[in-house]
Amino acid sequence: MDLVLIGLLGLLIGSFLNVVIYRLPRGESLNRPPSRCPSCGTPVKPYDNVPVLSWLILRGRCRSCGARISVRYPLVEALTAAAFVGAALARGVDDDLALWLPFVAMLIAVAGIDLDHRIIPNKILLPAAIWGIVGTILFRPDNIDDSLIAGGIAFGALFLAALAYPAGMGMGDVKLAGVMGIYLGSSVAPAMLSAFLAGSIVGIAIIAREGADARKKGVPFGPFLAFGGLVGLYWGPELVDAYVDGFL
Repeated sequence: MDLVLIGLLGLLIGSFLNVVIYRLPRGESLNRPPSRCPSCGTPVKPYDNVPVLSWLILRGRCRSCGARISVRYPLVEALTAAAFVGAALARGVDDDLALWLPFVAMLIAVAGIDLDHRIIPNKILLPAAIWGIVGTILFRPDNIDDSLIAGGIAFGALFLAALAYPAGMGMGDVKLAGVMGIYLGSSVAPAMLSAFLAGSIVGIAIIAREGADARKKGVPFGPFLAFGGLVGLYWGPELVDAYVDGFL
């Protein structure tokens, strides 16, 4: 039952994240006006705003004008629900989910915004960093030193990468890495490795498909960092322990 409730919470938060991803980069209010069709401007009725289900019932179209509604909306909602349940399974249904669930929501929001606009807003990163520190002190006080050190190391590592290759790495990525370190502690190491590995695989695939022209296209790194953040959340401690046991 706990996992079901967490999944339902994830659906609701995912619906809100769709609003954040669309409106925040445009400088729009997150709560006014209410949700509306981007094509005809008709306000969305509450019964047409049920996460995932309404999109399926409406077959991905606006009830008023018939315009297509992007499949990304239900995908973000379903992904958030699945990621919330994954966090509960990995970390347990405990008080510190108040730390992990906002972390997951932050990762999904910045990934979506970076895909659309090639930016990672400070309006998301700063509150996330503050809550990461406060939440760690409240729920995992023995880990605060590890979290702050990991955040500093992750920030510094990507800052050097950005200096070395500014065309491929932005300061938003650097700051996101620092925030991930605050939440994940030492697990940020496998998170970063996963991000670079995933980014490399996708980059190679794009080059193989499109040839030399692919090098001119910028691929945002934020979504790969978000993927790495989930890897660190779900399996980070086990990966760190396996590395220590196997190589140190």
